[in-house]
Amino acid sequence: MSDQRTTRPLAGIRVADFTWVWAGPFCTLQLAHLGAEVIRVESASRTCVTRLLPPWPDGQPGVNRSGYFNQYNQGKRSIALDLKDAQGMQVARDLIRQSDIVVENFAAGVFERMGLGYSVCRELKSDVILISMSGYGASGPESEYVSYGPAQVPMSGLSSLTGYRGWRPMHIGISYGDPTAGLQGAVAVLAALIHRRKTGEGQFIDLSQWESTMALLPEGILAQSMAGSAPERDGNHDALWAPHAIYRCAGDDRWVSIAAADDDEWRRLASVVDPALASDPRFATAALRKQNEDALDAAIGAWCATRTAEQTRDILQAAGVAAYPVMTAKDLHDDPHLGSRRYFVDLPHPEVGTRRHMGIPYKLHRTPLAVWRAAPCLGEDTDYVLREVLGYDEEHVAALRDAGTLS
Repeated sequence: MSDQRTTRPLAGIRVADFTWVWAGPFCTLQLAHLGAEVIRVESASRTCVTRLLPPWPDGQPGVNRSGYFNQYNQGKRSIALDLKDAQGMQVARDLIRQSDIVVENFAAGVFERMGLGYSVCRELKSDVILISMSGYGASGPESEYVSYGPAQVPMSGLSSLTGYRGWRPMHIGISYGDPTAGLQGAVAVLAALIHRRKTGEGQFIDLSQWESTMALLPEGILAQSMAGSAPERDGNHDALWAPHAIYRCAGDDRWVSIAAADDDEWRRLASVVDPALASDPRFATAALRKQNEDALDAAIGAWCATRTAEQTRDILQAAGVAAYPVMTAKDLHDDPHLGSRRYFVDLPHPEVGTRRHMGIPYKLHRTPLAVWRAAPCLGEDTDYVLREVLGYDEEHVAALRDAGTLS
């Protein structure tokens, strides 16, 4: 490793990454960002589904060309193994023996049936940390159910609160359960590492993707438990704040989000949009603004319609009002603020060339972070892992390759 990588918070920590799809890889992505050596265990015979998903650079598909996979696996290594083969399983066990953390996100019980549960991992390395990121947790009557992120959004209660007034429940737009579980899983791993440093003990972490997604909507759950009813679906509106909505602006499909949290913010907004609104008795209090929300939205919407989203933002932000355009992917790609913070990274990749990816959304000034490499090609680091990490000699590696163990 370079000197820069050895100064990162998790330098010297190795992760045996048995994850796939999104939730697990998003967890190990955070660990890679922090400097851990993350080794993804993959198989050509059961390719990770994200290697098979678009977008494809230049419209050309391939297992090493998926923008989806390459985004969420930056900074990792890849070893290709046949885990149905006894020798392949021995390689996996040897990797666990040389690792500090093991991560998997199969359904509950699958990792154990593969012969790699926590009891086995602990025998291989007494202070190992294993995190299992199953959909429903390792216990309970539904623990072995199959789970995907799109199902977790309605399961968590998010869909029941999302939708227009009088409409059916609606999906959020992305599989929130996956990245949310990934982030919370990374936090749990960091806590376990701190515990291990203090006590020398490893541990098993049982993460439920369902429960970690529920953590996003405490207001809805608290309303039910404390008041006996959950908030009604009401589009982009808030239960208390008004205005709180998305308004159309001048231009082709351009919109702006505006929110005023209290009377002071409302008066600043009104002074810009129409000073007469500030003295309109229909809008004198937060409760009255909410009661007359349709009329309020109509007045603000008419003002926004004559200005671009950027003009609306600049005018309202100058008055101290929270307003910002609804950003498209192109807007984000070209945004000067994000560019000034060097959020995006341009990484060279052996098959797709240099492509732009989202980078690390936080900066540690004492231990600077950077994405050190693009996502690995399938099995790109097999020889490195076998020789440098596991210490296999050339004869052993050749025998594994001849036996088809290295898929």
